[in-house]
Parts: sequence; structure tokens; C-alpha cells
Amino acid sequence: MKFKDFPYQRPDIEKYKEHFENQLVKLENAMNYEAQVEAIHEINILRDEFDTMGRLANVRYTINTADDFYFQEKKFLDSIAPLIKDYDTRFYRTLINSKFRKKLEDKIGKHLFNLAEVSVKTFNPEIENEIIKTNELTVEYKQLMAAAKIMFDGKELNLSGFGPYTTSPDREVRKKASESKWSYFKKNEKEFDRIFDELVKTRDKMAKKLGYKNYIELAYYGLKRTDYNADDVAAFRKQILETIVPITKKLREKQQKRLGLDNLYYYDEGIHFPTGNAKPRGNTEEIIKNTLKMYKELSEETGEFFEQMYVSELMDLENKKNKAVGGYCTFLKLFSSPFIFSNFNGTEDDIRVLTHEAGHAFQAFCSKDFEISEYLHPTLEACEIHSMSMEFITWDWMNLFFEEDTGKFKYFHLVRALEFLPYCVSVDEFQHWVYENPDAAPSERKKKWREIEHKYLPLKNYDDNSFLEEGGYWQQQRHIYEKPFYYIDYGLAQVCAFQFWKKMNASSKKENTEALKDYIELCKAGGSRSFLDLLKIAKLDSPFKKDTVKKAIKPIVSYLDDTDDELL
Repeated sequence: MKFKDFPYQRPDIEKYKEHFENQLVKLENAMNYEAQVEAIHEINILRDEFDTMGRLANVRYTINTADDFYFQEKKFLDSIAPLIKDYDTRFYRTLINSKFRKKLEDKIGKHLFNLAEVSVKTFNPEIENEIIKTNELTVEYKQLMAAAKIMFDGKELNLSGFGPYTTSPDREVRKKASESKWSYFKKNEKEFDRIFDELVKTRDKMAKKLGYKNYIELAYYGLKRTDYNADDVAAFRKQILETIVPITKKLREKQQKRLGLDNLYYYDEGIHFPTGNAKPRGNTEEIIKNTLKMYKELSEETGEFFEQMYVSELMDLENKKNKAVGGYCTFLKLFSSPFIFSNFNGTEDDIRVLTHEAGHAFQAFCSKDFEISEYLHPTLEACEIHSMSMEFITWDWMNLFFEEDTGKFKYFHLVRALEFLPYCVSVDEFQHWVYENPDAAPSERKKKWREIEHKYLPLKNYDDNSFLEEGGYWQQQRHIYEKPFYYIDYGLAQVCAFQFWKKMNASSKKENTEALKDYIELCKAGGSRSFLDLLKIAKLDSPFKKDTVKKAIKPIVSYLDDTDDELL
């Protein structure tokens, strides 16, 4: 079956409630362990059916945010989110208190119980209105981002359409394109401010109703972080500040020299070579066929995976009018199908994002047969290891997409990965401050963002763009609005992905083979283990461990130092 033929049916919420109630009673009153296993099985079938319909509606909505049918379905699904959360919480409480818990742990693993214990700390029926409100506000943000219609170069562009212009070798084009893009944020500044202000205050209210000092601890529990906390993350940010920031400063200085510029302004940051960045060859269909060739050659497992993606048309990759910004992967359990969403715009990001989301999709493909819903995917920082590592694992096939520009792509890929880390921790530190100070005015938030930028991104120069100079850059980062505290997961995963890069680029064929095997084993483990336990399966060092960052980037820096960037 092709994706377009996947049937959608609005979940019957009354039947859902009735069936869930019955199974909860069976779970609580079971006279033996086997009866509880059967009740858990029935509950997971019900949850998977609901989850699939919700994800399918969201995919079709983001493909066309002007589609009123799926917009209304999303509104409906968001409106009943507290009810679903309530049933999940009741399920988890019953599970935790099972008199057969030891036998259940032996059968389905202790990790489900660890996840259940943090999950029950995130919900009470008292916060139903706040959950609905945050869902409504994040939809408002999505709508506002997707609604951009900006005339430039004789065309009407959305925000995703500016990529080729903001990375143009022509500096004047870059500057004008960047100014046009950011003019949309300036024009709608009050709306962006209002939405975020309401989100922060609503989340803070939610946390205080549940007995927390602020939203931070609630958010960590919501992200199901069972084996690290905010102090660990703060220590990781410190590693980035001390180890990465000095390196990225030098990389920016090299870039400025390479481009022959007196000053490196914000609109210059995306262009790395005087002759232009690497650009993918071929149209979308040719890129997909080359991706299929790549995955068939990489391994039997990846070949089988992408064959399904191709044949069942489980991708929507091209930038279109009314399409939501960004890229993501989701998994439709009832159809055993991952789905990749992206916005191709003719830049090297097309390939990087495709391999990134394919990493997520491959993990879903590998662990699709887990009966325990929580084990289909790990927590988000582990999920991002699959995606960011896949970007590096496919390096040997980048010539299929970039031909003579492959060297450019690889150099910029590593530079960008290093430069991402200071930005990533900036987002994280900013969010901690925001939710520690929920009553701060929009102007105070922007001032704090600019202060944090000076700390981690000291060479950031906004030229004469007052909106950015006053601290507005973060408003394009959808994670800050939609999924607080998620963004640091990319940073943690990037350090893990660097370790895979080292193994995959080792001179020993045996080490390459072992690295790919470790990666596949990691994907097969799904979410059956915690983040730190999954690292052991993949034979990776924890990014929280002292000097892990320094060790992980050493071969990356050597590669960049050994590359004559002036010849690229």
C-alpha cells in the first residue's frame, strides 16, 4: 500500500474509553501474571491504533497546512490530548503497583517501569486546560511560520524557499535575501512574542499546579530522562564552552579569510567557499533513486528498509506552498511504516536532512516489532544518535549526490557539526533562563538571548539588522516553541555521532564493519533501554563523562586541519 492510500479514521473516543477502562480493570484485578500480560497487550493495541491515526493526521496537515479537514482533525486530536494522557497515567500507575511487578520486569524489562515512574509525575487532570492551551498555541506558531509569503527575486517564497538565496556566492543577494526573510519576523514580532509569552506562562502554571518550582523539572520528566538531570546538562554545556567555542572561533576566522571578507556578517555564515557551497545534482526522483542505491550497497538491512520507503512512497520531500517548515520523521505503527517529511530547496541541506531523517526511519524500521509501545523509540537524545550518525555512515556515497563537490560537502558538514554545538547549548541555556524567569518581558528575553550569544557565539555580527541585534534570532527555532528542552538532545547525540564518524573512517575495514554492526544493534534496541544503557550497546562514551567531547572531536579537528580549504 502506498502512503496516499493509508486510510484515516477519526478515533472513536467513547469506544477508546470503554475498552481502556475494561483493560485497566483486568490489569488491576488480575489473579495471575499471565492475565496482566494479556491486559497490557490489549492496551498497547488500543494505544497504537490511536497513535497511528494521530500521526497520520499530523503528517497530512503539515504537508498542507491549508487543508481544512486535517486542520480540524488536528484540533480535535489536540483537544482530547489530556484525556489520552490521563489514561496513559492511570495505566502507568497500575503497572507500577502491580503485585506481579517482578515477573513483569523479567518478561518485558525494567525500563518500562522506569519510564512509567517518571511519566506519572507529569500529569494530573487539573492541568487539562493548560495542555489544550499549549497545543493550540503551538499550532498557532506552526500556522504563522507556514503562512509566510514573501516576494523576492520576482517570486513568492515561504521561509523554506530562501535557502538558495541565503547561501548564494553573491554577497548582495545573500544580504537582501536574509533581510527579506527576517523582515517577516520583524513584521510579526508582536505575534511571535505573544505566542511565546503565553506558552511560557501556561507551562509555568502547569508545573506549579503539579507542585514543581518551575517548568524545568516537569519538562525533564516529560522527556522521560531517567538517568541524567539538569546538572549533567549544565556540565555538558561547560564542556562545549571550554572545548568547542575556541575551535569554532578559529573556523569562522578561516572562513572569513577564505571568502576574502573584512567582516563576517550573519548573512555570510551560510556560505563557506568563494565559488559557492556544494549543491546536490539531479531532481528529487534522481536523488531518491541514488539514495536507494546507497542503502542497498551499505547493508542488507538498510537496502530492505529504503526499498519499502521508495515503493510505498513514504516521503514528502519537496518544498511547496502552505507546507510546514522543517523536516521530521514519524512512525505509523498500524502500517509498520516510517514517514519522512522535508523541504528540498536545492542546497546541500537536502541530502543532509534526507540522511538524517532516514536514520530515524531506519531505527523505526528495525524496532517496529516491539509489542511494548514505549520500546518502539528511545528517548529523544538517543533517537538523534540514529539520525546524526547516519549522516556520517553514508559519507562514502556522497559522490552520488555531489560529484566533484563532494570534498566541499564533507568539509562543510564537519565544520557545521562543530559550529552547531555552541548554538545548541545557547538554545538550552536560554530555555533554562526563560523558565526560571517566566514573568520576564519579551524584551528581557531577547536581551538575555543576545547575552548568551556573546558567550557561546562571540563572533556573531548582525551588521545593521536591528531585529537580530536586539535578540530576535531564536524566534525561528521551532523547538523552543514546540518542544522545550529537546534541543540539547541534538548536541548530546552529535558528540556520539562524532564517535561513529571516527569508527567509520578508520583505516581498518574490520573496524568499519564493527561500527556499522554496532549502529544496527543500537537501532534494533529501539527504546528498550535508557539513554546511557543504549550507549553501552553501541560502544559509545557518554557525552556527560569528563573529556568525552575533547576526545570525540580530536580526529574531526585533525581532518579539517589536514584539508586545504583554500582549494575547495
